[in-house]
Amino acid sequence: MKWVRVPLLLLGVLMCSQGFAATAQQEKMKTCNADATAKALKGDERQAFMSGCLKAKPATQQEKMKTCNADATTKALKGDERKAFMSDCLKKK
Repeated sequence: MKWVRVPLLLLGVLMCSQGFAATAQQEKMKTCNADATAKALKGDERQAFMSGCLKAKPATQQEKMKTCNADATTKALKGDERKAFMSDCLKKK
């Protein structure tokens, strides 16, 4: 009878642990909510911001590279200045 309890206990623990894991959507909601709070948005402005934020797709690394590279070219950065700018730019976006 004791050997039946162990698998049931393990199954219960596994089911509970999945409830505590944050999903990507929950993380996105937290981030968007924090951004809206930081911008002190209220009412319709907040709702519109949250809607847009939650629909936005995260930028891929290639898109980040293209954007940062274009910005560095526009600013005519070269050498160490360009490296520092690219590093900072890629971390931000």
